Amino acid sequence: MRSPWLSKLSLIFSPRPPRNWLLLCLIGVIVVVALLGSSSSSAFDSVSPTPRPDIYTNYRRIKEQAASDYLELRSLSSEATSTREFSFCGKDTENYVPCYNVSGNLLVGLKDGEEFDRHCEVLQEQLHCLVRPPKDYKIPLKWPAGKDVIWSGNVKISKDQFLSSGSMTKRLMLLEENQISFHSEDGLIYDGVKDYSHQIAEMIGLGSDAEFYQAGVRTVLDIGCGFGSFGAHLLSLKLMVVCIAAYEVTGSQVQLALERGLPAIIGNFISRQLPYPSLSFSMVHCAQCGIFWEKKDGMLLIEVDRVLKPGGYFVLTSPATEPHGNSLRTKRKSMLKPIEELTEKLCWSLLAQQDDSFIWQKTVDAYCYTSGKKSNRPLCKEGQDAQSYYQTLVPCISGTTSKRWTPVQNRSSGFLLSPAELEVHGVQPNDFYEDFENWKSVVRNYWSLLTPLIFSDHPKRPGDEDPLPPYNMIRNVMDMNAHYGGLNAAFLEGKQSVWVMNVVPLGVRNTLPLILDQGFAGVLHNWCDPFPTYPRTYDMLHANGLLSHLISEGCSIMNLFLEMDRILRPEGWVIVGDKLGPIEKARSLATQIRWEARVIDLQNGSDQRLLVCQKPFLRK
Repeated sequence: MRSPWLSKLSLIFSPRPPRNWLLLCLIGVIVVVALLGSSSSSAFDSVSPTPRPDIYTNYRRIKEQAASDYLELRSLSSEATSTREFSFCGKDTENYVPCYNVSGNLLVGLKDGEEFDRHCEVLQEQLHCLVRPPKDYKIPLKWPAGKDVIWSGNVKISKDQFLSSGSMTKRLMLLEENQISFHSEDGLIYDGVKDYSHQIAEMIGLGSDAEFYQAGVRTVLDIGCGFGSFGAHLLSLKLMVVCIAAYEVTGSQVQLALERGLPAIIGNFISRQLPYPSLSFSMVHCAQCGIFWEKKDGMLLIEVDRVLKPGGYFVLTSPATEPHGNSLRTKRKSMLKPIEELTEKLCWSLLAQQDDSFIWQKTVDAYCYTSGKKSNRPLCKEGQDAQSYYQTLVPCISGTTSKRWTPVQNRSSGFLLSPAELEVHGVQPNDFYEDFENWKSVVRNYWSLLTPLIFSDHPKRPGDEDPLPPYNMIRNVMDMNAHYGGLNAAFLEGKQSVWVMNVVPLGVRNTLPLILDQGFAGVLHNWCDPFPTYPRTYDMLHANGLLSHLISEGCSIMNLFLEMDRILRPEGWVIVGDKLGPIEKARSLATQIRWEARVIDLQNGSDQRLLVCQKPFLRK
């Protein structure tokens, strides 16, 4: 006699199951799919859909709308499943930086140091795959702890490389198991960063480094920044310090600084101008940066002069090793003599010398370059330095006829420029201030939208109570189409503890001088090319109107999104604003690169949409 269970099994697996059983199976499949879909949804899906009003006055309502938008996204699931997802790149690309291929550059005949420079024109083929994180990669610690402690597996630097770095570096850093800890702020180091910063302040006539900001030192270009400890200290004093260092296959300074959440970008002084306009920084700092400034007939110092504001400072710290007494003085004199001759021709004055540090100050007198008293360098032709985007180094003096020729000591105290300063940039005050007020509202709403997700040790597991800033997962933001820098200003106004890399794309109005004069970090960039940074270096990417611009320029949106995925950290965020057509295309691409994506209709009567994405933490 057959058992009841066997009877049931024979009924289930019989060649022709009853019609009611098929119906029951169909209902069960639908229920399972629904349950799986609800459990896999992120925090955007945790609210129930509500009727859409005609106008949204606050982005808090977006959280309510997001669920219904997600239902719309699911209706396109058949299209999504037919779209090919991009595969992972090989392990050898974990730290891949496009446009820096020394061997490839040598093959095409580049030499004399130019093979180490950035050459996107030599790029043979863009990778159409996803750069995956290293095996031991971990999500960075929340801010501000992440500034002082990083996971060693997140950067390409070995223990031997770390221990073989300079003696000061070993005093400022400590390797503990799988972490690198930075101890420059503990006050225990006699000759550490705090004392060094205080020494520089005294050398330029200040009582302490706390007076840098009031003295007009707002933006600092730190060349060859090591591991960023000097920049981290100046950032704590409310200065904007941008580290710039050459591309390195191993042990990258830029990668490590960005992992700490500090501003940094790949660049060098070899053959091309930096992607900054003239008169950009109030201080240029070089401590053992490995550059021979007297080479190329002073062309490298001319580039420093180009980016330095009138009255700005060039700080050079280059310790002389071992010699003592007269031999030490002889070494310093022989090292400094060619530099002193060149700086005199640049109308710089040696302001102070102490131990191994030297500080020159750029003249505030633009007529010095034409009076014949000191300078014998020709002036650049009008407009020659208007678009300084990796142009060949020039032997002429820039910026002397610019309306922006204003001594650093005369800068306004706040980040918002005065109407008179805006007039220098050709910007209408009403337009500027209206843009700022708009971004204040937008940033409040962005923060409201993301707060349940970012204020935690892990974005997927928010705590019972969300801690207030600065304890959050977002430390740096790249604004890929910065315009006036309004997003940056709104973050400052809202006291959000993040810094912004303001990118001004080529082909739009060059507002980078305006952004830099506000004391922000910024750079020119052609988004048809990759960005000069290492993988996984930004917590959030923001782009408003960029897609429409790039489509008009004939750039590949697919290549753009692959590049965004490369430079975005796992579990990082993307916010893209644009018209409906580009946003729909972007949403499809976001699906291909495995981002979780939501399209939000602002319901303001326009065809503008907001695409909000999160990059998952995926391993192959």
